[in-house]
Amino acid sequence: MSLDPDLATALVEPSELPPEEPGRLAVFWRRFRRNRAAVFGLVLFVLVVAAALLADVITPGDPLRRVAQPLTDPFTNPVAPLGTDQLGRDILAGLMHGARVSLMIGVVATLISVGIGIVIGAVAGYWGGWVDDVLMRFTDAFQTVPSFILLLALVAIMGASLESIIFGIGIVSWTSPARMVRAEFMSLRHREFVEAARSLGQRPVATIFREILPNALPPVIVFASVIMATSILLESALAFLALGDPNHASWGNMIGQGRSVLRSDWYVAVLPGIAILLTVLSFSLMGEGLNEALNPRQKK
Repeated sequence: MSLDPDLATALVEPSELPPEEPGRLAVFWRRFRRNRAAVFGLVLFVLVVAAALLADVITPGDPLRRVAQPLTDPFTNPVAPLGTDQLGRDILAGLMHGARVSLMIGVVATLISVGIGIVIGAVAGYWGGWVDDVLMRFTDAFQTVPSFILLLALVAIMGASLESIIFGIGIVSWTSPARMVRAEFMSLRHREFVEAARSLGQRPVATIFREILPNALPPVIVFASVIMATSILLESALAFLALGDPNHASWGNMIGQGRSVLRSDWYVAVLPGIAILLTVLSFSLMGEGLNEALNPRQKK
């Protein structure tokens, strides 16, 4: 008696079946975790996000209110475990609530700069010719002014509010993403899948966003981590020059206000400085891991 082929296939042991290929997310995570420094950066970033999310739970209330005597040393008062600043404000509360402000500045400013860069770079790289020449000359002219000097001018014009600072940082940071997107578009616009989309009558805007942009995004995503770190540093530099928003607890404001007592009460400025250092380090390490995970062929 012969066995039905379909039944024979169904009776094959599970171990004899070909293994399923891992998904893209699994492959990405396997490549990412090979870089131990990137995993350490991810852990630091998770800690910063946790501090921002748990700020109201661990340190409830207004972080700018006075809780103890001014310049209380760390670990001497349970009300303010990390001490207080010149106005008697809790440094721990400032660090945790400041994580929210710093992350918001980094994320929103990065979205603004990358959004502008993608539009300008995509248009220049896709159409080329005189369109590319005009947009790239405009980019060159924009880069002739140092970013921080231009940011100072924008904040001076718009006012030292948190919104204007975020907008200003996004405006001064778009040139590098624009050049990166342009280079990717110029290398991809004559590929077979793009020519096939054109031959099918697909509109240029649809070709840009459906065909080319998804393939051009990996290096932009990696570079976004650099922009986020730079955005936090720029806000800190503004606050150090007393150009930050005094109505929000940010790490930059804490450093700027603590510089006057740096010799006698170092912790007022050093503790938020360490927070900024660890956050920027996390972005840098994660960016390196993202580069290796998204572009494995570039790794030597």
